[in-house]
Amino acid sequence: MLPWEGPLAGRLDRHTVVSDLLRGNPLGDPHERPLWVYVPPGYDESAERYPAVYVIQGYTGHVSMWANRMPFRQPFIETADAVFADGAPGCVVVFVDAWTSYGGSQFVDSPGTGRYHSYLCDEIVPWVDAHYRTIPDRESRAIAGKSSGGFGAMITPMLRPDLFGALATHAGDSLYELCYLADFGKAVRGLREHDHDIRTWWADFCSRPSFTKPEDMTLLGVLGVAACFSAAEDGTPELPFDPVTGVVLPEVWQRWLDWDPVRMVPVHADAVRSLRAVWIDAGRSDEYFLDLGAEAFRSQLRKTGLPDDRVHFELFDAGHGGIDYRYPLSLAWLAERLAR
Repeated sequence: MLPWEGPLAGRLDRHTVVSDLLRGNPLGDPHERPLWVYVPPGYDESAERYPAVYVIQGYTGHVSMWANRMPFRQPFIETADAVFADGAPGCVVVFVDAWTSYGGSQFVDSPGTGRYHSYLCDEIVPWVDAHYRTIPDRESRAIAGKSSGGFGAMITPMLRPDLFGALATHAGDSLYELCYLADFGKAVRGLREHDHDIRTWWADFCSRPSFTKPEDMTLLGVLGVAACFSAAEDGTPELPFDPVTGVVLPEVWQRWLDWDPVRMVPVHADAVRSLRAVWIDAGRSDEYFLDLGAEAFRSQLRKTGLPDDRVHFELFDAGHGGIDYRYPLSLAWLAERLAR
């Protein structure tokens, strides 16, 4: 395996999109965003229209990370290309950037971060359909991601069934009493070094090399998700626990729970039943118990009446990290079903 970039059978286009919805966002993050669009082999030689798969990143991710090369592994750009070079039905694959200064947007609209759900659905999807030969229909459009990206992939078709008819989630954030609650105690201990004030920690974090203190990763996650799920109207992130005692604050915690995909499924049952393809997987040793979240999400899908033959569910031997080898598997599976 060559340790450097090789030629693609298809083509990757790198664009910059100017977003009106992200202009003036609360964090002052750029409203001009990179957008990568992959077209499969044969795209330029025909007038054919193609299904589209939108790929969204995990927390702290940004679009350029899709080209990162790990030792003895190819990046997803290349493994996705291999899926189509090996004969899977062609798809346009869209790599969306939803990074924020806190590390991510959870792909939701929030006064704490900006209108990233609307950006994805109301700006990026129409832009892609206008500039590429996609099939502009929800039956031919899927969304996929890992971790926070898997969360975004789970909730977006529920909220916008007019746009997305299929999804793939790899270890997506879900079952919040297991994947988030355990970090609250760690966060409170970390805040002891910062006067129990997450804003004091944030100022310190921004003043030095990142992740050089043991509490950094936990506090960044808590701050970032609070900014997405429980920000005040003025944009201030409100923590779902007391920063001194760790006591959970029920009203704020409920705002997080309302975004739990497991709890969202019954509320959006009609949209769920309309899905034509759902891929769910996670590592059996996932450190955030997202294997259990995957089980719970799968159970809720079944309760809505979504037929089993539309769902691929799989647990495999792994933790939360290093599971990028799963992405081309779900892409090939989605491509086959979008082509039907």
